Amino acid sequence: MLRLEDLVLFVRAAALSSFSNAAREAGIQPAQVSAAIKRLESSLAIRLFARSTRSLRLTPEGEAWLPYARQMLDALQAGMQKIQKPEETISGTLQIAVPSDLGRNLLLPVFQAIGERYPALRLRIFFSDQVADVFKDPVDIAFRYGTPEDASYISLPIAPDNRRVLVASPGWVARHGDLTHPDDLTRVNALTFVLRGRLHDHWTFFRDGEAYSVSVSGNMMSDDAEVIRRMTVSGVGVAYKSWLDVAEDVRAGRLQLLMREYDGESVPLNMICPHRKQLSAGVRLLFDAVKACCDGLSIQHIAT
Repeated sequence: MLRLEDLVLFVRAAALSSFSNAAREAGIQPAQVSAAIKRLESSLAIRLFARSTRSLRLTPEGEAWLPYARQMLDALQAGMQKIQKPEETISGTLQIAVPSDLGRNLLLPVFQAIGERYPALRLRIFFSDQVADVFKDPVDIAFRYGTPEDASYISLPIAPDNRRVLVASPGWVARHGDLTHPDDLTRVNALTFVLRGRLHDHWTFFRDGEAYSVSVSGNMMSDDAEVIRRMTVSGVGVAYKSWLDVAEDVRAGRLQLLMREYDGESVPLNMICPHRKQLSAGVRLLFDAVKACCDGLSIQHIAT
């Protein structure tokens, strides 16, 4: 007889390539993960992992059996959700990682509305511009900009058409005027963002199928996107921001779009989950609410 807990630990150990990381994620000792795998191997009469002091990898038999283990867990999760009452499924704790600017200025009201409607659902929100590792960090889901590159996690599109826009405050525009070409950015104060120690000072724009990349500079930079937004609203300089981060500022007149004839870089927003087992009713509710919010701010709806 296979144990449910052993199946879960096998799938997580395979995803993380580590008994220790799977144990840390589950809040147990590595020896318990090792024991679970041994029980599975004994029941199946196969060897699931090839172990050494420096590495852990699936055997060919383990790779062949992994999809079936995932299907069993998915089927069990679907069956549990089917028999539970709706009010019982929207409960528990969701640990959420969200970019600072996006979270504070756009999604916080969404989180608050969900909390008020479903008091049994606890939201633990981490605001940070550092990219959360959904396998190693204590988060259930993460909202992340960019095109997904890792097929080991589940990625659900929130705003696939989102892109960067060039913005400045009305006061800044009154003093310096609009910009007409990317080369104009070499003569203005550009507010740049630092991520993982890398300064993002190369901004790319597109027009009529051609790409224009320009190196920018300025006297203010930060590793907090919210700080960049605030300085831009204050009239310190220009910023190259995700449309979702500044849409409300543009609509309220606190910021203006510059170089409208050019398109900015694509920055799709996705919701990331480690595996389908975590696509609970609460997670799906959160996904629908955030997507509806972002759909209402579609880049296609920018007023001309």
